[in-house]
Amino acid sequence: MFYLVPVIFFGLIILLSSFFIVKQQTAAIVERFGKFLSIRQSGLHLKIPLVDRIAGKLSLKIQQLDVIIETKTLDDVFVKIKVSVQYKVIKDKVYDAFYKLDYPHDQITSYVFDVVRAEVPKMKLDDVFVKKDDIAIAVKSELNDAMIEYGYDIIKTLVTDIDPDAQVKEAMNRINASEREKVAAQYEGDAQRILIVEKAKAEAESKRLQGQGIADQRREIARGLEESVEVLNKVGINSQEASALIVVTQHYDTLQSIGQETNSNLILLPNSPQAGSQMLNDMVASFTASNQIGEAMKNKKRDNEN
Repeated sequence: MFYLVPVIFFGLIILLSSFFIVKQQTAAIVERFGKFLSIRQSGLHLKIPLVDRIAGKLSLKIQQLDVIIETKTLDDVFVKIKVSVQYKVIKDKVYDAFYKLDYPHDQITSYVFDVVRAEVPKMKLDDVFVKKDDIAIAVKSELNDAMIEYGYDIIKTLVTDIDPDAQVKEAMNRINASEREKVAAQYEGDAQRILIVEKAKAEAESKRLQGQGIADQRREIARGLEESVEVLNKVGINSQEASALIVVTQHYDTLQSIGQETNSNLILLPNSPQAGSQMLNDMVASFTASNQIGEAMKNKKRDNEN
């Protein structure tokens, strides 16, 4: 009776080993005596113990392989490029993916190296950054054509990093900084030029308005003098006497104004009544001399024309 216990235990082990489970998004390859038998998808499956065996399992999920390639650009700059390849096993070609390639990662890496080292040396460093999508498309196209035969579908390829030599990056940063400083200096110069121009315009406008104000002031003074002379003429004072009276009045008004200013500097002016008359006589003599000179110049010009 006791000798049956090991037999029963061994039988249970064999029975339990007949069942196996395949996870979701996974394919199992079953062989019989070393020969391919079937491909089992996700779920519970049965195999013959000691006859059938699970040769391997392949994931049907999308996988990613990162490949770093060092190559040289057209302008002789060494650069490291990181290419990320997203791929998966085609569900209907699990047999090809399992039996035709031992190391799919090495195969994909070789194709990536081949394409990148064929494309990048045609470009300058700046173009590598700008046209990285073109590099990724070229890699994907080449990989699809090569790997579809082995049961692999290339979903997407991405150029995720472009890393030039450290000295090259430092030089590029200096160039970029110099360009930005140049632009900043141009903007600063333009701003200063605009300020100078606007300041000059403001000063010109200020002087124009100041001159206009002085002209208006003198025009009003002249009009006031004319009206004052007319008023004095109406009361029997002739023009010369009226002019003398106005000059004397303005002279004393000036003295009074200076005296009212406590902070004014010392100014010496004649304060006798004859001072106004003297100034008027000087003005009249100056006007008379100017008129005589003008008449003489006109007569000379007329004689020359005749």
